[in-house]
Amino acid sequence: MKEYHEILTQLRNKQYKPVYLLYGNEAFFIDKITDFISKNVLTEAEKGFNQSIFYGRDVTAGQIVETAKRYPMMSEKQVVIIREAQDLKNLDALEDYMSQPVDSTILVLAYKYKKPDGRKKVVKEIKKNGVVFESKTIYENQMQDWVSDYVHIHKRKITPKATLLISDYIGTNLSLAANEIEKLFITIPVDGMVDDNAVSKIIGINKDYNNFELTKALGSKNELKALQIATYFANNQKEHPIVVSISILGRYYTQLMLLHFSPKSSRQDVARILGINPFFVDEYLNAKLKNSGASIAKNIELIRQYDLKSKGVGSGVTSNGELLKELVIKLLRN
Repeated sequence: MKEYHEILTQLRNKQYKPVYLLYGNEAFFIDKITDFISKNVLTEAEKGFNQSIFYGRDVTAGQIVETAKRYPMMSEKQVVIIREAQDLKNLDALEDYMSQPVDSTILVLAYKYKKPDGRKKVVKEIKKNGVVFESKTIYENQMQDWVSDYVHIHKRKITPKATLLISDYIGTNLSLAANEIEKLFITIPVDGMVDDNAVSKIIGINKDYNNFELTKALGSKNELKALQIATYFANNQKEHPIVVSISILGRYYTQLMLLHFSPKSSRQDVARILGINPFFVDEYLNAKLKNSGASIAKNIELIRQYDLKSKGVGSGVTSNGELLKELVIKLLRN
């Protein structure tokens, strides 16, 4: 994410490179950089003559070079964007142009879901004269930081609980997360605070019945609350699929195991070791007191078993909702 923010900062400061090769499995970052260049480098009046957009399957390397070598009309720059550049039939044919790209052209290759061969000279020339950016998949343990960064970039603040609610509810689908977060910006002004009430009201995430509250109830051995949430999930399986809950439960008990055997005791150390916001440290320390190392180990094994059952291994005709309730009951007993 650091490199992504650096590229956007340079673009906002009008520090342009002649070529951008944007590749990788996460389309979100590629689209955001491409869209920023498309929308902001040229004025609306300049775009008519100086902005060209092609698709990899429909354009040849020769056409790209011919367009890129043109000089802009009544503008300092021209923009040439190749969407779905992974479908280009011969990327190597751009090698000569990449060795001497035209300074007045900004050529963007949006190369999604694939990785170009970095050993090829065409890629080495782009790296030497422009920008080569790998858009990497965000992992679950990075999602809270991403949500927080996205809100702060848009000049709002967000509470730790709201951050956790959004990241756990949406998962690692960045495009969906961005769309949901931007709904909040309609009613929350610049410098305003995004809290769990706003998330509940605007995005529709139930602030009382969610995976965060489920792990909290399990960790504190609050049987009534845990079973209420499990029942709610069982009755609303579309919004609360078991695969998400099991993933979060597995992560939670793994964190408890790390905490249980960690020699570190300061709040900062606990937050760092577990990869959590310091706001949640007390909850984990409380759960550590109420869950022995042996019971945590048993629960990790239980979660593994129910992960298999949720995928049809040895579950018979039991629904996923019933499986989750069974799992929660057994987790509470250990």
